[in-house]
Amino acid sequence: MPTAESFLPLTAVVFEILLALAGGDLHGYDIMREVESRSGGSVVLHAGTLYRALARLLRARLVEELDERPGPDEDDERRRYYRLTKLGREVAMAEARRMASQVQAARSRRLLKGSPS
Repeated sequence: MPTAESFLPLTAVVFEILLALAGGDLHGYDIMREVESRSGGSVVLHAGTLYRALARLLRARLVEELDERPGPDEDDERRRYYRLTKLGREVAMAEARRMASQVQAARSRRLLKGSPS
């Protein structure tokens, strides 16, 4: 079984998808909307990019496609729903820690506000 750290560093697209799914199960279009909304529009995933990344994440077992679906009045049968796996959550957490360490290094070198005097 691979370790979470063996997947690092993640691409920006993969980390954005994992962040979106960390909030709960979503279908593809909702992942795209969540990423765009959370990033204030600075990251826009296009369908091809999203589904290629999801295919890689499925193969790596970082996400899984769900069999269960919402009620018919809340769903479109064409939608595929995705969930973060335990390993996927561990990978996202490891990447967040890695990035936090980089931010701390940038602060210590006075590249960001909040730097030590």
